[in-house]
Amino acid sequence: MSPGMNIHRTLPPLLLALGLSGCATTPRQTESTTRVERPSTPAPAAQVTVRDEGNKSTSDEALAALAAAPIYFTLDSASLTPEAQDSLERLALALRQRPQARVTVSGHTCELGTTEYNLALGQRRADIVRTHLVRLGVEPQRIQVLSYGEEHPADAHALEKNRRAEFSVRSAE
Repeated sequence: MSPGMNIHRTLPPLLLALGLSGCATTPRQTESTTRVERPSTPAPAAQVTVRDEGNKSTSDEALAALAAAPIYFTLDSASLTPEAQDSLERLALALRQRPQARVTVSGHTCELGTTEYNLALGQRRADIVRTHLVRLGVEPQRIQVLSYGEEHPADAHALEKNRRAEFSVRSAE
């Protein structure tokens, strides 16, 4: 075989390989590889709701102790991370110290999946948070859960921020 024949056999795969590597772009980050990072700053007021339905003697500091940042979940999961468990321990302590306080836990998901699936996943997320708070000594009748599924996204451009459980705390003293 002549040297020219070897070039015809090796040149097309070589050009293809070079062409593909030359056209490579940064891979698009998929949901399964998205790293969920907990924000280091407190949640904005829109994510945490604290209402005082009792007398006005309740201090801002006491209500602030009841405020909790959202709990974040990984894709297709209702498992609590160690950070989430720590946050729930602080919330449970504040709730145990204020027996009149009530909390609603709302479960949320990103837009991936069907509406039915997302509502069920949001419910599982809210339920696991409720179960954990009960294990930490908060009376079950003080915790209400609901699921919004994908209906109330926190950030349309950051799906990992939508996979969360949020808290609304009411205080009636």
